[in-house]
Amino acid sequence: MDPEVLAQTAGATVVALMATDAWVRTREGVVTLWRRVRPLQADEIGTALEETREEILAARRDEDAASAEDLERDWRRRLRRLLLADPTVAQELERIFEAARASLPEDEQPRIPMVQMQAHASGHARIYQAGRDQHIVER
Repeated sequence: MDPEVLAQTAGATVVALMATDAWVRTREGVVTLWRRVRPLQADEIGTALEETREEILAARRDEDAASAEDLERDWRRRLRRLLLADPTVAQELERIFEAARASLPEDEQPRIPMVQMQAHASGHARIYQAGRDQHIVER
């Protein structure tokens, strides 16, 4: 999977799982992964995860969607950098999140955004697709 797409899904997943009973499992998995890839940052990431969890719980309690989106964006950036530094962690990251989601009853599993696009072109057609922002400059 493309690191950008995975980072977007992973950011949403980690924040969504923070408000569930699967949180401890998720946190342990992410910190263990970080410890393997970037060991000097693992303790800092563990602390950041805990702080973010407190913030997301408060944002949900206060129905503050903007704060929740900011927290998600922050984790997308962190996870994107991790994936770009070592693309081999993608499968492990997906496994951590899938195991955490699977440990929850089906009705408590957080919805995870999924981007799936298909395009077909012929002749001199052009196709531009994006799961998020897209800027095109043609000359």
